[in-house]
Amino acid sequence: MKESRPEFRDITSFEEFNKYYWYREELSQICKSMGLEHRGTKQDLNYIIEEFFKGNLIEKHQKQIKSKQVDIISIDMSLIECGFSFNAKFREYFSILTGVSPFKFNADMAAAWRKVKRENDLDFTIQDMLKVYYGESDYAKYDNSVCQWNQFLKDFCLDEYSSGYSNKLKVASILWKEVKDSENEKIYSRKLLTEYSHKINKYRK
Repeated sequence: MKESRPEFRDITSFEEFNKYYWYREELSQICKSMGLEHRGTKQDLNYIIEEFFKGNLIEKHQKQIKSKQVDIISIDMSLIECGFSFNAKFREYFSILTGVSPFKFNADMAAAWRKVKRENDLDFTIQDMLKVYYGESDYAKYDNSVCQWNQFLKDFCLDEYSSGYSNKLKVASILWKEVKDSENEKIYSRKLLTEYSHKINKYRK
């Protein structure tokens, strides 16, 4: 019998929740139904749900100090208070600071900005963001494991051999856990079906 993904209300831990694949819209609806913040990227929503299972509720309309737009930017300004955004105005400012043109915000900077907004960190300044750009700060790092999992799942499903399993998502998640916890490259290959057959054979059609 094909194993189906349980309803969210029947899931009792983040570890169990993480075994299954969820679309961003599904994550948003889950958060919305519980009165939690439901906007943001898929990574943001995953974090909110992870915190929910820890007992920390990141509620919608959680009190935050509103950002204000300012005409003059200085390097010691709080990102929140100066109305920071990944727009042309701040790209031009960082281009002046770094001498790089055209300037592009990197993934670690995006991760840092998400953390600043999530924690309402009024002490994090443009200078701090500059340190993130230069790799001189570990305030936040981009987690590419979600992208790796998405590619892993896609490659697994494209393999004709995957059609021999009744629950592709379950099998892919089992194989992904083994790969993720190993020192090997985080990619799918057909040899995994043989290597971990003892764990996935029960899902064969």
